Amino acid sequence: MTGGPAPASFADAGPRPRLLLLALPALLAPVAVFAAFVLVSLSPAIGRAALPGLATLAIFPVFARLVAAGRRGAAVTAALLWAASLSVSLITHTMRDPAAAGPGVLMGPPYRDEMFDFIAQGEGRESDPRQFVPQHLLHAGLFAVVTLATGGLLGLAMGAVLVDYMSYYVGALASGPHPLEAALLGWPPWAIVRVVAFVLLGAVLSRPLLLRLAGRRTGLMPGPGDRRTIGVATALLLLDIALKATLAPAWSTLLRPCLPPH
Repeated sequence: MTGGPAPASFADAGPRPRLLLLALPALLAPVAVFAAFVLVSLSPAIGRAALPGLATLAIFPVFARLVAAGRRGAAVTAALLWAASLSVSLITHTMRDPAAAGPGVLMGPPYRDEMFDFIAQGEGRESDPRQFVPQHLLHAGLFAVVTLATGGLLGLAMGAVLVDYMSYYVGALASGPHPLEAALLGWPPWAIVRVVAFVLLGAVLSRPLLLRLAGRRTGLMPGPGDRRTIGVATALLLLDIALKATLAPAWSTLLRPCLPPH
């Protein structure tokens, strides 16, 4: 005999609760951006730390729940929607006043300056594989380590920092003479491919610790689906490098008319 019906699991929920859970991080991302910049107005130092912190808080509970439940596809979808919402929120906030937004974004103004110089001159780390490949490998390796060690928490925080300063640059570019073109093309295709690769890796590498914390002793080792996902993520990281090495110089020419006047 049992003491009553088993509690409903997420897998048993209807389609509407499932969709709401997937969309929740994306809905919370603009709130995180707003709250962070309120803190920036009070203390820039606190605000800079608050932006990735609040953005991570918006995604981690949902992401961890989905990963631990074995819903890798749903976790990836939620994380990609969150990243897109976070980016759009920062772009729209920044393009109104890049100078005021800059103090609230970790590494935002230096990255903006580097990208503006690259767009203006067509030369720089962005188009030199000898410079950007080691950086990409370092970021990927660091992301893998912190994701494994923290069940995805610091991996998502690292992703939030990267999305934040990239989106700040795009918003600053969109404050120039061609805002629509800058907003649509500021994120180059290879950077979008890299975000997808990191999210796929995060959905696999965060799972072992999350399962241990949930008291599970099965499913800790990567299965065939995990290995396929890692393979796809690795291929996307290689595609990121190939696209960047091939297209970056032409992309700088494409974006040059969008540069704000000095």
